[in-house]
Amino acid sequence: MSEYNIGKKLKELRKSKKLTLQDVANETGFSAALISQVENENISPPIATLSRIAKFYDVKMGHFFSDGEEECRFEIIRANERKMVPRVISQDGTSHSYFYESLSRNKKNKRMDPFFLTLNDIAANTGTYSHDGEEFLFVMKGSAELILEEQRIILYEGDAAYFDSTLKHRLLSTGNGEVKVMAVVMR
Repeated sequence: MSEYNIGKKLKELRKSKKLTLQDVANETGFSAALISQVENENISPPIATLSRIAKFYDVKMGHFFSDGEEECRFEIIRANERKMVPRVISQDGTSHSYFYESLSRNKKNKRMDPFFLTLNDIAANTGTYSHDGEEFLFVMKGSAELILEEQRIILYEGDAAYFDSTLKHRLLSTGNGEVKVMAVVMR
């Protein structure tokens, strides 16, 4: 499903540590069924979910997007070389109404993970997430609603937001057409 093989990499990490699905579920707070679906490439996890799992395994999020090539000091990702992570599904099985593409695959030991988000529908579930680090969002096209704790903030084309990722947050489409956002997640 995912061109990055996120599920396969998660399963390899779990097996290398001799953990069961239930062990991972107990430590991350996600259900064993959700973890199994991700490992079997049936669904793709939201960025916040992947961040929490990466922390549990003590790997950087970039581990899941790497092509396994040698360390590079810089990298260029051409528009036609980006790989999409489709069908992002939440813990309760609902669609997040977005997909994302990593903008850095091979640079190891990164302090930030840049993504290109496309929001195309209004999400049925507006639950929020939190994780360690900080986030930066820049709306390149359209308008989006940013939920930060109890606040709802409309971001328009050209607007940016920078916040502590431990705040409960969620980015949603306003329903006024496709939304394109550059997101950077920092540790």
